[in-house]
Amino acid sequence: MSDILMLLAAGAAEAHHAEPSVLGIDSYQWVALAMTVLIGVFLWKKVPGLITGGLDAKIAAIRAALDEAKTLRAEAEALRAEYAAKIASAEKDAEAMLAGAREEAEAIRARAEADSEVMIARRQRMAEDKIAAAERAAVAEVKARAVTAAAAASRKLIAQAHDGAADRKLADEVIASL
Repeated sequence: MSDILMLLAAGAAEAHHAEPSVLGIDSYQWVALAMTVLIGVFLWKKVPGLITGGLDAKIAAIRAALDEAKTLRAEAEALRAEYAAKIASAEKDAEAMLAGAREEAEAIRARAEADSEVMIARRQRMAEDKIAAAERAAVAEVKARAVTAAAAASRKLIAQAHDGAADRKLADEVIASL
């Protein structure tokens, strides 16, 4: 087994020494030369200018988008301010309408109170007039009954106290006074 390991170690040592070379240039030198040629072609075809131009175009597009966004934001803020002013104006109008409605309601209430006081006074006068008329009618009726009763009582008393001779004497006196 140790023979095998020795053979492998010897083969590995030989494998490291067997690197290809063309025209006396090793592989790592070829890679460096290829990279130099590639960088030279990129510079000759102006690839960095194209890359920076593309980036500049992207930057300009982003700036334009930002400017447009700023403009839109300013317009949105102006609209918001306008609507806030409209809302404030509408609130003031609503408060003015409410105050007007309250004043009108108060005026209607005051007018209703005044009208009710006038109506109460008028009805009170009417009731007092009816009471006075009923009182006068009652007094008149009492007087009429009193007159009727007095006349009836007088007739009875006269009929009892006077006889035919007293009637003639009274009739003569009344005729003589005329």
